[in-house]
Amino acid sequence: MNSKGRKAKKQANINNSMNVLSPEELNRRIAAVDEGLKSSTWKDLEVGGKFDKNAKLTFISDDMLILGCDIGSETHYMRAIDTRGRELSKDAFPFSNNAEGFQSAKAWAVQLAAEHRKQQIVLGLEPTGHYWFCLAAWMITNGISVVQVNPYAVKQTKELEDNSQLKDDRKDPKLIANLVKDGNYGMPYLPEDMYAELRRLSMLRDQLTEDRIRYVNRLHREMKIYFPEYMDAFGKLDGTFALMALKEAPFPEDILLLGADGLREIWREAKLRGRGYSRAEQIVKLASESVGLKSGTGGSKEAVRCFVEQILYLTGKLDEIEESLHQKCREIPYAENLLEIGGIGENILAGILAEMGDVSRFDDVKEIQKLSGLGLVACSSGKHKGETKISHRGRKRLRYWLFQAARSAVSHAEEFKTLHTYYTTRPDNPLKKMQSLIVISCKILRVIYSILRTGQEYDPAKMLRDIKHPVKAAAQAA
Repeated sequence: MNSKGRKAKKQANINNSMNVLSPEELNRRIAAVDEGLKSSTWKDLEVGGKFDKNAKLTFISDDMLILGCDIGSETHYMRAIDTRGRELSKDAFPFSNNAEGFQSAKAWAVQLAAEHRKQQIVLGLEPTGHYWFCLAAWMITNGISVVQVNPYAVKQTKELEDNSQLKDDRKDPKLIANLVKDGNYGMPYLPEDMYAELRRLSMLRDQLTEDRIRYVNRLHREMKIYFPEYMDAFGKLDGTFALMALKEAPFPEDILLLGADGLREIWREAKLRGRGYSRAEQIVKLASESVGLKSGTGGSKEAVRCFVEQILYLTGKLDEIEESLHQKCREIPYAENLLEIGGIGENILAGILAEMGDVSRFDDVKEIQKLSGLGLVACSSGKHKGETKISHRGRKRLRYWLFQAARSAVSHAEEFKTLHTYYTTRPDNPLKKMQSLIVISCKILRVIYSILRTGQEYDPAKMLRDIKHPVKAAAQAA
């Protein structure tokens, strides 16, 4: 080794020795960092002001340790960098998804912050599934700010790190930390109080609805094999009259044994009312002429009875859940004013409010529009003008309920019928029906946002006055 190399090595050893802290000094710094930790949430940063890119960059201060965490179902991996992007951790730190693991992760981060003279800590993570909920809540409670990065952004930037397509649990944390450093993050939002209950009930309603549809489809399969004429006989297979009859007499031979009077007796015992009694004779007639399979009906009868019981049970639970949803929905301030919008009932409104959450965290309705995936995007370059369409990125359930609100409003509210007619028939750039419904979905979102923020009552005439073209077209038509 030449003299220059020996001199550089000697200088490096001197610098390393200067950075080594005594155990007493390190413990003193760790205690100071631990005591001074203060977490910031969406309520601190997003309410009362626009938390834009500049504000995000300002939040990441020079005295902050930036952690990137790759979330797993059982084990998380974490790495640390400073605001210059220099890695402060030698390797990814793995920790378990429990209290002991969270405590070890915090101790590791606090020690790094103490060694590198950092005062605050921010943790960036990908919101993958539901595994991050407990970690985020625990870290915020223990003084560490938590932010989110878009998983798509992590995927797109994976080659910037090492010019490799590799993406794994140990590489991802550094990618996440660098995205946080550059201000490419958002504040996580976990609903609280009545919004948390509203979202969970809404999610449970969707899950039970999917289960009910699944059992109805299975029931259709069995009936198509052993009683193909069932639709002509019962009409609506998941109606109460049909379900009560199928529970006792699933297939043609069972119906023939009961006869028309036996079917009526089943419905009387179930205390049903309606025109179903008049179909008893027709059901028996179709059963006598059925071309369904006659062999192997034993197991299928059990399957049909099981499916019917599940459908009846899920129908009852759905009624209970919807009643609870309606009660929670009315606890939201100004929800009564929103129900004055034609076609917007409690079911649709509960779905929208559950997915949207606390409206105070939004500075502009365009933020909610983007969250729902209804934001407009286009790919244009030079002379090429791409087709404008919605992004489809965001909360798909919010987009679904807004679209259902538009469909219902166009069917039941005159002001939205007028709006829909104008959009689809205007001379310049008429919209297709689906495009018009998307535009009306955004309009309903703006109305809901305005009412929730100001508490004003819904006025159909004012809504149309704000849109000059439909009013002008209606006046000319008159």
